[in-house]
Amino acid sequence: MVSTIPGARVPHGIRIYAVGDLHGRVDLLDRLFNHIDDDLRTFPAHRAIQVYLGDYIDRGPDSRYVLDRLIERGEIHEMVCLKGNHESFLLDFLRDPELLKRWRQFGGLDTLMSYGVVPPFNPTKEQVDAVAAGLHKAMPSTHFEFLNQLRTSFTCGDYFFVHAGVRPGVALHQQQERDLLWIRDEFLQSEVDFGKAVVHGHTPVPTAEIRRNRINIDTGAYATGLLTCLILEEDRSWFIAA
Repeated sequence: MVSTIPGARVPHGIRIYAVGDLHGRVDLLDRLFNHIDDDLRTFPAHRAIQVYLGDYIDRGPDSRYVLDRLIERGEIHEMVCLKGNHESFLLDFLRDPELLKRWRQFGGLDTLMSYGVVPPFNPTKEQVDAVAAGLHKAMPSTHFEFLNQLRTSFTCGDYFFVHAGVRPGVALHQQQERDLLWIRDEFLQSEVDFGKAVVHGHTPVPTAEIRRNRINIDTGAYATGLLTCLILEEDRSWFIAA
């Protein structure tokens, strides 16, 4: 067990498995699935909810297969999949192919290549449009459905799960999507009570970080090889990693 945020708890009978940013590391995801399944066999839970905090794609090599695995697992497990800023960028690119140059800076080339789409180094407008069309054709319909159904937040007991964080001073139910997906310094540096303990990713840290008002579980899996899962049950918390 590790120390947790004082007073924060999840409802009786529920166990949460919250998973940080994946960024195309299907190898780590598969390993974590095994750890979660082993944990559930050893310590059965009345109701187990797996919460994935977004950024499934980009930077790592296997974005397509990460989505495949999440979709398949969601058919047999109770899961909540949240939207990250990288999923938002992919959807924005499909609507506006001119965003390709910016998306590449965020690791979008790795996602394109995982679908077998390889853009030219310095594409013309026509080639950019062709890249977007090629990605649209290569993506299975189940991937579109998955991406378009992603939630921006999830609440369970005294915990609020989100990709990036929340804007201090704004009620949780009034948060704007851009802040939930992109915010950094204003949130990370804040010591205020957000109303619930915020569990988030988005900003990589060497090891999971517990503050009095938030828990960061993005341990930079695509670069470090460390994928972190936070387990919450009643007023207890602990971590497993892949």
